[in-house]
Amino acid sequence: MNCEKIATQIVDWLKAYVAKCGSKGFVVGISGGVDSAVVSALCARTGLPTLCVELPIHQAAAQVSRAAEHIDNLMTVHPNVERATAELTAPYESLLTVLPKEEGPIYDLTTANTRARLRMTTLYYFAGLRGALVAGTGNKIEDFGIGFYTKWGDGGVDISPIGDLTKSEVFELGAYLGVCESILKAKPTDGLFGDDRSDEDQIGATYPELEWAMAESEKGAKAEDFEGRQREVFEIYTRRNRANRHKMEPIPVCVVEK
Repeated sequence: MNCEKIATQIVDWLKAYVAKCGSKGFVVGISGGVDSAVVSALCARTGLPTLCVELPIHQAAAQVSRAAEHIDNLMTVHPNVERATAELTAPYESLLTVLPKEEGPIYDLTTANTRARLRMTTLYYFAGLRGALVAGTGNKIEDFGIGFYTKWGDGGVDISPIGDLTKSEVFELGAYLGVCESILKAKPTDGLFGDDRSDEDQIGATYPELEWAMAESEKGAKAEDFEGRQREVFEIYTRRNRANRHKMEPIPVCVVEK
């Protein structure tokens, strides 16, 4: 992959989009993961105001330290980058006190999605104050393959700079952009459960495996075309793709006869 070419294309696209819509820069939520690191680095390269926001909710210390290290590095190189921190643990816990509490995996997933939506609301607060765009941090596999994001959470954004890049390509671009080693070596995680579970733990497949399955699916392959682990991965991909279609397609509108 020609990282210099792709980085230049994305930076030029970001600048052109801002010029077209008349906004004043970008707001990016920084998680300590590679996707948000790459997006914020690309936004920083535009020279336009870029606000990097830390949004901890019962966050693991390693995630917090990686996010802080990345923002420090960006601010050292790019004078257009600023930081903000919104400690959301207390507001999140306060919200839960007025909502029904249950036990089990459905409740755990629901509260994890609530964290993501609280973060989205906070990012748009900062964006509203600044007249800026919320830059999404989803990659191609997450956003258009298996729908591995929260609807109206981390999926609630204005623009998607890396939505056409696979996770492997994001890592490659991150190395080119000088993203810190602690982020490049960390296991991908959404950080929504307050423990150390990785994306692979949740999905049941690695990103390279999912990238293979997405490519095969786009060729028209079916599960019965494969055996063993390949079939297992392909079924994971197709099952999640089917279940999360509602995230990837426009909101259905009931068209009435008048």
